[in-house]
Amino acid sequence: MVASGASAADALAAAADSFAAAGIETPRLDAEVLLSELSGIDRAALIADRDLTLEPAAARAFSEAVRRRIRREPVAYILGSKGFRHIELTVDRRVLVPRPETEMLVELALEVQPESVLEIGTGSGAIALAVADELPGCRITASDVSDGAIEVAAANANRLGLCERVEFLVGSLPVGAAGFDLILANLPYVPDSDGLPPEVGQWEPPEALFGGPDGTDVIASVLAGMGGAGVTAPVIGLEIGQGQGERVAAMLRAVGWSETEVRPDLAGIERLMVGRTS
Repeated sequence: MVASGASAADALAAAADSFAAAGIETPRLDAEVLLSELSGIDRAALIADRDLTLEPAAARAFSEAVRRRIRREPVAYILGSKGFRHIELTVDRRVLVPRPETEMLVELALEVQPESVLEIGTGSGAIALAVADELPGCRITASDVSDGAIEVAAANANRLGLCERVEFLVGSLPVGAAGFDLILANLPYVPDSDGLPPEVGQWEPPEALFGGPDGTDVIASVLAGMGGAGVTAPVIGLEIGQGQGERVAAMLRAVGWSETEVRPDLAGIERLMVGRTS
């Protein structure tokens, strides 16, 4: 418990020690981010001014946040938001916390410069809304099988003022849709047997994470369903997991994307599969 009137330096030190004891990988960073957001004090000021004291409301909020983080609840869920590209998204346990590697899908859209995009498995709306934000002339259709995820994504679109160019629908694929210029998808790709950090495995929605024994079952199912739904595009981008490149490339070629390319993320892990029809 952080005492009212306690110094920010002492509060940070105590929180960081508690986080380290709980096995959290970035204890000091997490403590600084939480206290800065909850107190409204810039992180640099928190670090530089050792005589800075906390208002009672900030001390109480930080104490509760520390308790939640010790239980390994993600920082983004505690704060209720997560930055992605140039936008800030509301997030909760109905959706995955957006990851930096997923920005590769947005970068593909910037490369292709499409006028129309279908995003499958939108979650919080991170990809669709970032594309809409950075490509003002683009219209996006975004789908998810989770009603809760669509509620979160639609609320984010409304708050960001992007409702007019992003349409959300419940389900995997739009039925009878016209062709798109680009399809983007971050589908579940974690193998069922993979052990995950507590922040992920205990808190994030499992239906958005796990993709069968080798992690590619959901990807295979969605790709197989595209023909019947009339969903086409000359370019597709899929986020994938380590070791899945060859399998996913074969799936793409089997349904018409004859040219495939896998791109690594900053850690050197194959992360983005790109398919082109010619």
